[in-house]
This record gives sequence, C-alpha cells and structure tokens, in this order.
Amino acid sequence: MTLPVLHADEHLVAIDKPPGLLVHRTQLAAHEGEAALQLLRDQLGRPVWPVHRLDRGTSGVLLFALSAEVASLLGAMFEQGLMEKRYLALVRGWPARDGGLVDHPLARDPELPSAGQPMLDAQTHWQVLQRLEWPVATDTRFATTRVALLAAEPLQGRRHQIRRHLKHIAHPILGDATHGKGPLNRAVAAHLGLQRLWLHAERLVLTHPITGAPLALHAPTDAHWPRA
Repeated sequence: MTLPVLHADEHLVAIDKPPGLLVHRTQLAAHEGEAALQLLRDQLGRPVWPVHRLDRGTSGVLLFALSAEVASLLGAMFEQGLMEKRYLALVRGWPARDGGLVDHPLARDPELPSAGQPMLDAQTHWQVLQRLEWPVATDTRFATTRVALLAAEPLQGRRHQIRRHLKHIAHPILGDATHGKGPLNRAVAAHLGLQRLWLHAERLVLTHPITGAPLALHAPTDAHWPRA
C-alpha cells in the first residue's frame, strides 16, 4: 500500500489515512499486518513519529513528525488545543437544529465503565451540511432512513470524542459498532456496498512548529461520500 501524502517538508509529513488502517501496531491488534506508521516509514525510507491518533475506522488527515524534537513540539500543540480540526460524519437521523455545541464531560477511557474514572472537559461544535433520505428500511413502519452529513470540530482530543458526543445527542455515526445500532449499520453497509465508520478527518490547521508559517492540511472525501 502506498499512502497518499498531503504535505511533506524536512520536519513533518501528513498523509490521507484510509479507513480500516491502524495508526500503529498495538498488543490489542497484534495480528494486523499493516499500520500507517510502519507503511510510511518504509515508504519514506526514514523513521517517523506519530503525534496524534485517528481511530482505526476513521479516514483523513494524519500527521507525523520526522524527528523526536518536532514530535514533542507537535504533541504539545495538540495537548494545548492549538490545532483547528474539522471532521465530516454521516449520522443517523435529522437533527432538529442546524448546529450547536455539545458540552459534555467524558470519562478518560471509553472502553471502561465511566463510574470511578476522572471526567474530562469535552466540547464539540457541530453543523448540519446536508439532510438525506435513503431507501433503507430497518423498521417495518418506515421504508426509508433519514441521514445527515455533519461537520464536527472537537475542541479537545478525547478518545472517541466525536463518536461519543454525537451518540450523546442521539445521532450516532453510521458504521460505529460501539456507539451505533447494529441493524442500521448492516442495512447501510448493504445499501452502499461498503462497510466502514463514516467519520473523516477533513482538515487540520496549525502553525508550523519550526517555521512559524500557517499550515492547512486537507484530505478530500472519496466518491462514496455525499457532496454537501
């Protein structure tokens, strides 16, 4: 696999990560043969350092540093919220409003019960870009399913923040096996002929940690996504 490079200079490189690809190998997915970090390292012929994460199912802008020093600078920028991040998501249902802010604290680890965990501040701006109605039936009462294309901008980087926040407002992301509905996910996959998490990191805007220049990274969606 050759990873699409969105930007490269002597300090950092950004790729368009395909859905289903791990950022790096972990003990929990030790059987997986490919991960973005190893693929990019082999593609460039030099070491690379990950500075943030995308869920395995999420596609889009993924940034790497080309030295440990730059990785430390970029990691601090992510920690301090100095990046502008915009995602696209296909969700179940039509929100009653055209946009809003989800201000809902999240437990640190989404894979453990929330009780007893520290609750972390988390806010996500969202906006409806398009309302769709698909000929997908998961209930005998309805012959169609309402779907919305949203833009989501998380102000922090909590694990699964967008997925958990959109579930919190009763509009889970299609294809989300953890926070969504299995029958709907399967019906949508059959309708589109593609099974995936419908979450895409479309844009990442930052100040270059070395040059100080503004840097806007953009990963376009593929033909499977609706056009807003």
